[in-house]
Amino acid sequence: MSDQDTEPSVLIVGTGIFGTSTAYHLAKSYANPSRITVIDRTPSPPEPAASTDINKIIRADYSSPFYCDLAHEALHAWATWPELKPFYHQTGWINLGEKGSDLPERIRKVFRDRGHDPTKDVPLEDVEKNWNGIMKGTDLKGFQDAYWNPEAGWCDASAGTASMMEAAQKYGVNYVTGCVAELCLSDGRVRCVRTTSGEECGADMIVLATGAWTSSILSPIEDQLGIAEEDRVERQAQAAGVAVAHYKMSAAEMDQLSEMPVVVYGEEGEVIPPPASNRLLKYTNSNTFTNTITTESGHRISVPPTRDQHVVSERLKRETRAAMSSRVMPTFTHGKEEEYWRLCWDAFTPTQNWLLSRHPSSSLSNLYLAIGGSFHSYKFLPISGKYMANVLSGKGNGAEKDEAWQWKKGNDGRRGAHEKTKPHRELCDLEHDVATSPANL
Repeated sequence: MSDQDTEPSVLIVGTGIFGTSTAYHLAKSYANPSRITVIDRTPSPPEPAASTDINKIIRADYSSPFYCDLAHEALHAWATWPELKPFYHQTGWINLGEKGSDLPERIRKVFRDRGHDPTKDVPLEDVEKNWNGIMKGTDLKGFQDAYWNPEAGWCDASAGTASMMEAAQKYGVNYVTGCVAELCLSDGRVRCVRTTSGEECGADMIVLATGAWTSSILSPIEDQLGIAEEDRVERQAQAAGVAVAHYKMSAAEMDQLSEMPVVVYGEEGEVIPPPASNRLLKYTNSNTFTNTITTESGHRISVPPTRDQHVVSERLKRETRAAMSSRVMPTFTHGKEEEYWRLCWDAFTPTQNWLLSRHPSSSLSNLYLAIGGSFHSYKFLPISGKYMANVLSGKGNGAEKDEAWQWKKGNDGRRGAHEKTKPHRELCDLEHDVATSPANL
């Protein structure tokens, strides 16, 4: 019997960073990549979502040595892989440190301990002078210092994700378009995924790479199996959102912004340089929120609202404008109408570690999860699937990685990889002027 006959078939639900990367790495290792199928609600390349935004930050600046090492692995791929190199821009970043925050120093200590620290101090009085004066007028009250890292940058996220998925399909991966309606069980396994159109897709292994939508997909199955509250997937990851504003730049403004780095405005948010293709300067308000609903069975789960994600409440707009138009790079945004708004959703885990794991329930023995981006994981597009492929093969990734990415029994007390984005607010409290999503599934 050939390897092609013994390779388990794999169905990956979702084509974000984890789904796309897993399909890519499995395809490279399989003798018969046609045994791998991905399914997404939109055709390839998928429509904009957390993993297919106009741009994302690429950096290794972590207070966690674990993720700093992973990020350096990913940065090498961004700089050298033909599938990704055209979409990567090493512009550097400027990180403003708030008074009383030890985060910048913890990040720089990780670099020093690794034996390579590319960062340099930037006196606050010099911030407005550098990079063609693009930060003139930026409100620096409340900040104690700043540092510059020339090795950071950003990427065209939509194009990068599409390029890796295209490569996976060229290897032989099947792409199915469909919206998942339910998981169908049989004899301790997920027999298939059924779409809203009634199509059934099955495989030996099912991988949910469904990000912020994971609880809504698994909740009916958890009800059916009588899984206890503390063992449900909601305890592993919540759906969390951020508000993102986009400002159209003129040709003259693009010239002035030609040397722009990524700007990290402390814990409040970040500005990413505008791509030449659309000239959109993007500001992300880092003050996150959840959207908690009650299911028919009485369980409380977090899900993205069902409406168009470009609908943003006036309250969230005012909050975001207060930072961007008045405090961060006001030369380019003050008094300017936003081109468009968007809510961006991700799966947020208690420690901001990924969840790359088989489901622990014996009734779901072939179900795996690859989620937990926690608003910091796009940069790992080239490598996250390599580690998920090892989970699927049973090889594992070594003690440290397996422990970090396993199904967890509560928080181990360690500091998170991206703590500042932990949600403390509910979307319904931020949008009294917008009709909220239904209270029940």
